[in-house]
Amino acid sequence: MLKQPVFINSIASISALGATSVEIWNNYLHENSLFQKMEANKRQYWVSKFSENENQLLEEIMTSDSKYKHLDKSVVMAILVARKCFENSHFSDKNVGINFGSSRGATTLFEKHHSDFVNEGTVSTFTSPATTLGNISSWVSHDLQTEGPEISHSITCSTGLHALLNGIAWLQSGMSNQFLVGASEAPLTPFTLSQLSALKVYSNEENVLANRCLDFSKTVNTMVLGEAASCLSLSLSSDNAIAKITGIGYATEVLSSSTSISSDAKCFQKSMKMAIGSNNLEDIDAVVMHAPGTIQGDSTEFEAIKVIFGKNLPMLTSNKWKVGHTFATSGLLSIELAILMLQNQHFVASPFYKNPKNPIKLSKILLNAVGFGGNAVSILLEI
Repeated sequence: MLKQPVFINSIASISALGATSVEIWNNYLHENSLFQKMEANKRQYWVSKFSENENQLLEEIMTSDSKYKHLDKSVVMAILVARKCFENSHFSDKNVGINFGSSRGATTLFEKHHSDFVNEGTVSTFTSPATTLGNISSWVSHDLQTEGPEISHSITCSTGLHALLNGIAWLQSGMSNQFLVGASEAPLTPFTLSQLSALKVYSNEENVLANRCLDFSKTVNTMVLGEAASCLSLSLSSDNAIAKITGIGYATEVLSSSTSISSDAKCFQKSMKMAIGSNNLEDIDAVVMHAPGTIQGDSTEFEAIKVIFGKNLPMLTSNKWKVGHTFATSGLLSIELAILMLQNQHFVASPFYKNPKNPIKLSKILLNAVGFGGNAVSILLEI
């Protein structure tokens, strides 16, 4: 449980939306998705990928230090957003904790090194250290020269929000005063795309609005993958804060399969109820849903929201119709969207769902994330 508000002092991200808050907000305001076609496995996939400018930012990091040229793209992405977030945080010293996670980890390098092994029977000496999930936070700490604890983890698509929970726990325990939490995902590889196709959840839509999240009448799955990284700085101080976390919730469902979730998403019911706490339901202005664009994923979360809020639903939205599913990073991109909506007092709607009303003012926004196995997290944000 949250003992006191935790403050977000800065946020940074990189995705198809951009790498600056102005660029990201402007992309949210136009009505088109950011998807483009990518060829892999002798077929075309809709994906959400970086622009040339964003790839150049990553290239500059890789060439800035000889050690960085052997790192996976996901790690370089994490370094990029952590640098920017740390710079804007105005932390008092280098005693900063770090928790970065990834659902898939060093996907690009792992696939490359495994292919080399299959074809040649040998691997590079860099293979093991470069593909270990734990190296993501270690490299961020190395780059920033921080002196606090370093944690890397994976809990599928709620990884980013679980990093947030970990950071809050460290702050509330008194074991740290400053924390960077983040996630990075670079899943646009042939093997990863094949895995999602095998699950029969990937979008085959012809229209560029290929992820139909919040379309509760769809009869096919429409998930689209995207690459992204995001980082937040947390503290118990309101100085220079851009938002505050006033509620947290978490829950896990009993598994019936490796991808299961109940028809009314009991994990989300529990996590949302915990995050809302003593707040009046009518004070929650909007929910940024996890809504990955699948039939079951969207509908079960919607049912959970109806159980919690009854007939008086808050405004509902998701950014996955715009930027796709970025696995571990998705929850943190939802936090970014919520903060931007609160700052600009403008609700960014999904083109596939008609909200019954617009709030006069946005004050409190709830957001959700869940991964395979029903490990749900809900966060309540204010500014």
